[in-house]
Amino acid sequence: MITSIVESIHAVPAAEWEHLARPAGLYLSHQWLAGEEEDPTATCAYALVRDRKGNLLAAAPLYLVRDEPNDYYQPGTVLPSHLRPRVIAGARRGYHNTPLTAPGLATGQRDACLILLRDAARHFAKGHHTTHWWPYLTTRATTQLAHFYTERPVYLEDDALIPLPGAGIDDYIASLPSQRRVGIRRERRNFAAAGLDVRHQTLADCFQDAGVLLAGHQQDHGHDRDGIDAMTGLLKRQAAAMGSEARVVAAYDRQRMIGVCLYYHYGTTTWIRAVAIDRQHPAPHLYFNLMYYLPVEDAYAHGATSLHAGMTTIEAKRRRGAAVSSLYALVDQ
Repeated sequence: MITSIVESIHAVPAAEWEHLARPAGLYLSHQWLAGEEEDPTATCAYALVRDRKGNLLAAAPLYLVRDEPNDYYQPGTVLPSHLRPRVIAGARRGYHNTPLTAPGLATGQRDACLILLRDAARHFAKGHHTTHWWPYLTTRATTQLAHFYTERPVYLEDDALIPLPGAGIDDYIASLPSQRRVGIRRERRNFAAAGLDVRHQTLADCFQDAGVLLAGHQQDHGHDRDGIDAMTGLLKRQAAAMGSEARVVAAYDRQRMIGVCLYYHYGTTTWIRAVAIDRQHPAPHLYFNLMYYLPVEDAYAHGATSLHAGMTTIEAKRRRGAAVSSLYALVDQ
């Protein structure tokens, strides 16, 4: 096997990268990573493992972080005090991470690839006088990688994935316990009775209005660095990178956006990226419809079989059918 490091995702053909990334998720997709290269807060590189014929067997993005605006990706916030890596291996955003390996590899070949990815990340970090870590690894990825690190995995958060059986939202609702079915039908009915204007758009169509709502949501949760200009700039970059893949469902009261959900269809999953509502303009069950039911309808329309609902408010997600698993960090010494 041959290991190399390239400086841009554009050095790897999209189809070749996607063969590895498609089963892993949105935040390791070629298109998403291309957008992340525009983020000025980190320098990126990509570790590649190929066989002697040149076939891509494994890969991982690497980020030397200079300024981390997200508290949840700051080592000082989520790791023990003696661990302060500055290089992130794998996905830097989205709270969903795994090393990329080609489908169908035998266990021994996969493990050899993982060791080479670890060594490449270690070499890259050493060149910058630091160490590396893998934040928000899935449980499966943690199990596969942990053998090759001396530090024990650090539990970070729980992650929720909602299965979408059948062919439409009625099938999803029917799959839930009877009490939840009654509650969800009531939440959908009351929201519809409010008469709001529900619009499905691309992010490019509404990133400024969405930026205002999402900046307010972040500041309500103590993230003071995410002001309107910063959030609008971030959404504008995402809209440019992801194009029509960046989907928005928003609720309007006349011409005022009062709630928004940003999501992506990728692989067989619909990925919820962000949800925010205007607390000064309440509407019945606005949040639940934006977070779950409206994206679920669109997920079925696009053939998705699950909704990635992510971290936090885990019990609310369990009540809506989510399967919950743990996310971990692995840190190199």
